[in-house]
Amino acid sequence: MSLPWGCLVRGTSKSSNTHGSREFKGLEPTTPRTGGAVRTVRLTAPVTSPAQIRRNTVLLALCLVTLSGVLQLAVAVATITLVLVTGIESILGLGPAIFLTAGALAALPAGRLMDRLGRVPVIAGGFVIGAVGCTLTALGCLVESAPLVILGFIGVGAMNGAVLLARTAAADMVPPERKARAISYVLFGALFGAALGPLVFRPLFAGKDFELDTLVVPWFVAAAMALVGLLIALNIRPDPRSIALELQASDRAAGMAPMAPAAPLREILRRPGVPAAVIAALTSFAVMAAVMNLTGYIVVGHHHAQADVFTVISLHIVGMYALVLVIGALVDRVGRRPTLLWGLAVMAVSTVMLAFAESILWTSVSLFLLGLGWNLSYISATAELVTHATPVERGRLVGFTDLAAGLLAAALALLGGVAYTEWGVVAVSVGATVCVVVPALAILVARRPPAVAPEPVG
Repeated sequence: MSLPWGCLVRGTSKSSNTHGSREFKGLEPTTPRTGGAVRTVRLTAPVTSPAQIRRNTVLLALCLVTLSGVLQLAVAVATITLVLVTGIESILGLGPAIFLTAGALAALPAGRLMDRLGRVPVIAGGFVIGAVGCTLTALGCLVESAPLVILGFIGVGAMNGAVLLARTAAADMVPPERKARAISYVLFGALFGAALGPLVFRPLFAGKDFELDTLVVPWFVAAAMALVGLLIALNIRPDPRSIALELQASDRAAGMAPMAPAAPLREILRRPGVPAAVIAALTSFAVMAAVMNLTGYIVVGHHHAQADVFTVISLHIVGMYALVLVIGALVDRVGRRPTLLWGLAVMAVSTVMLAFAESILWTSVSLFLLGLGWNLSYISATAELVTHATPVERGRLVGFTDLAAGLLAAALALLGGVAYTEWGVVAVSVGATVCVVVPALAILVARRPPAVAPEPVG
């Protein structure tokens, strides 16, 4: 990093590479103060190498691989698991609602902890909670205990809320003009997680009647996946938050952005560009998650085998992540506002298709487009959010957005379950389409934010 002084006298130094930076004590400006006294300062010089950033990016992507693998099981069987363990078919949307609510409630405190402690401890802690949750769900299926299953769902949902914040860690390590691309690199890892459903879970259900005993082993396998994610997370170093602070310190030294304390959340939410990004993030995630979590029951309702659900969900995840590298570059090149609107438009096409799709092929196409639209809109919204927040604000802002999006998704899953039970898949399709189109129109007619979103100065 370029230093703000032209000449420094030699001083004693003390270095520490624990968090990817080195502190120098005893560096003094050559211009003396009155009376000949000099001022002792402490500087933070970046020592994080491009190789370390690439390594961290790969490890963050691998965290999303394991998370995606666990979530495939949860999405495919959460609804039916709770129905089987309780024997109450009218609570169709309750399983996904528990899962989504737990993830939402975990997101904001996880984001605050990320800003305070760093990104790695929170991601690792999320995997621990997820492993416990999967284990409790397996035990609940074994002994036919609804409370154990519900506690397990809460743990799995909390894991999702914490680990999905890894996209914040990806954005930490690059300048604003490359944040969407960095987020896309990490989310790309979830594409490989899409293979875990057909490769790992589908054989576990093949040729078996769908009973509670059938669910025990898959949930234990999901717990093992979460522990693999824990080991991966613990190898991320230096912490991405430290790298973000280095970048901010470098900008300050170059006179680009003064260091400022974290602003209150309500102030961050009023910054130009943030409201539209929050609306897009809420809409894209809530509609996608609600429809995705009802897919398992919709597929079975069309008289397809339970194992076919993994095919549909896998193609949905491919839609979410297969083109993520291209989309990340597209967002950085075209701009975040147009691409988030394109994403919502693609989602609307998908939800309309859902009313007419009955075969596995067309249901898969509908869910693929749902994932693709989410990809466009969510990456755009997330990149916009992290650009308008400092390193000590990002976790809180993204965590708040995830909290609101998760609660909205849980509500939509419950309403969708009721709608499906009473009126069928057409009601789900119409409701989801309205939920996408109305916010998209609101963003379209709203005042445009500044063309370039500057890094906030407090």
